[in-house]
Amino acid sequence: LEGKPYLHVEHDGTSIRVQRIQDPDFELKGYFAKTARKCPPFCIHPIDVAPGVRTIGEVEMFEFMETQLRDGSGILIDSRTPAWYKKGTIPGAISLPFTSLTVAADDPAWAGILEGFGVEPRLEPGAVDKVLEEWGLVENEMVSETWDFTAAKDLVLFCNGPACDQSPRAIKGLLAVGYPASKLFYYRGGMQLWELWGLTTVEPEA
Repeated sequence: LEGKPYLHVEHDGTSIRVQRIQDPDFELKGYFAKTARKCPPFCIHPIDVAPGVRTIGEVEMFEFMETQLRDGSGILIDSRTPAWYKKGTIPGAISLPFTSLTVAADDPAWAGILEGFGVEPRLEPGAVDKVLEEWGLVENEMVSETWDFTAAKDLVLFCNGPACDQSPRAIKGLLAVGYPASKLFYYRGGMQLWELWGLTTVEPEA
């Protein structure tokens, strides 16, 4: 960790120390040690997942954990399927499978998901604002036809790594429902790079 040996993250009510494995002879084994996977579907994804969405690395992830994740203004989302999440995840992450975030924009399931992110239903605009919007004279990325994202939390999404499409699909699903790109962050390295660096993981309780 840049400038410090470890940090602490709250996970399921427990403080977890996040640090690199201290054994210099440690070697990564198992699924994330594999260098080759069939493409498709496991093709390497570009750095930029969508316009306006920032891609971050491990140091930016540590900063997010110590700031937004700690003060509640951000959420860390493991967008993999539940079976993957149960095998181990990044401390502080919640499980929200990409399948939940790729439903149609008018699916009622979005209400509970978005409200959990601090999003509120949009109030009916005033007459003047409505006319200006119809004429295309007012643009506000924090407001869609249905939702007000002004108080929405910053979201960091990840999956299994650069060859995994689950978090990119989840991010695109959020964008499709109007979530502002400036509030979305893509940890492209995912579990593969997290484990390659020997960083702490947790196995969620059943």
